Amino acid sequence: MIEIQYKILLPLDLQMFAKEGPGGEKTEDATSKKLKDVRNEGNVAKSAEISTAATLLVFFVCIKFVIGFVGEHLLDSFDTFYTLIPRYVNDNIEVAEFRYLLSESLLSITLIIAPFLLLGFVVAILSNTLQFKFQITTKPLQPKFDKLNPISGFKRMFSMNTLIELLKSIIKIVTISYISYTVLVEHMEELFLLYDMSVNQGLLLMYDIITELLLKIVILFCVVGAADFLYQKWKFKEDNKMTKQEVKDEFKNQEGDPKVKGQQRRRMQQASQRRMMAAIPQADVVITNPTHFAVALAYESGRGQAPVVVAKGADFLAGRIKEIARENNVEIVENKPLARMLYYNVELDAEIPPELYQAVAEVLAYVYQVRNKVS
Repeated sequence: MIEIQYKILLPLDLQMFAKEGPGGEKTEDATSKKLKDVRNEGNVAKSAEISTAATLLVFFVCIKFVIGFVGEHLLDSFDTFYTLIPRYVNDNIEVAEFRYLLSESLLSITLIIAPFLLLGFVVAILSNTLQFKFQITTKPLQPKFDKLNPISGFKRMFSMNTLIELLKSIIKIVTISYISYTVLVEHMEELFLLYDMSVNQGLLLMYDIITELLLKIVILFCVVGAADFLYQKWKFKEDNKMTKQEVKDEFKNQEGDPKVKGQQRRRMQQASQRRMMAAIPQADVVITNPTHFAVALAYESGRGQAPVVVAKGADFLAGRIKEIARENNVEIVENKPLARMLYYNVELDAEIPPELYQAVAEVLAYVYQVRNKVS
């Protein structure tokens, strides 16, 4: 029995397996232009946890080292204004006077607390700006209608970034709860004795508990902030990666289309050749290889120190230079070494170097001698 096998060939588009759209998978690091464009859009790698940690750290320092100063001034202010209240009440204080008393008390308290609020504001700004280079942009403030799309909003709600933020929040809540529980358990016996303590002793106990709790929370947020900052830097780098095709397209847009640049080079070469051919009739001599190279020299006494290469070419162009030279009665001299030296070492419209003065001078002397004989 003969078994026959059939092979069916189906057309297969490999682009169906490409990731991240045309151009393949995003494996290339973002270029400087891409990073600049993203930055102009207001997207940067920053961690909100760093700002929280810095603010809590400043708050802890204020409580630890400055709370006594603030407390004394607040108590003095309260004492001053409370002692005035009975006098104003007994004298049937007017509404305007009571308003003045209240405004003065609020102003006094504000002047005490304001520097610390201002310090917290400055720290919050610096903790954000120091994570990236400062730059002002208004693009994040511009309305984006795609954010009003409920489908896009639903996708953002269940995105990987949202899940990670949720996980961070859960970790912080659980850890802070545990820290608070351990601190309170450690001081539980002292807390039960609060009713036997004086006001100052109770305040000192609460101060010790609050500073200890705050210090541990600050350390927690510093660790979380550092880890989150590293994660945000990594995520920013991954989110802005480019495909190989995107890199090529960007390079093409920056440098220009190679086809267009090639056309421009050809037009420039053609224009240069036309100028070069137009200068051959004014040349004094054309030095040849004899077939491969041709270099036309012009020397005008009183202008320049040495002869100038007004035209040069190889192969077909060399033949064209000699043809124009014959048509305009420009002398053609065969000198293989000199022709090669001039072609490879002297640019167009440049004077010949000093080391070639002697050889060129001999050629020009020969040319002038021939012209004198002819004339």
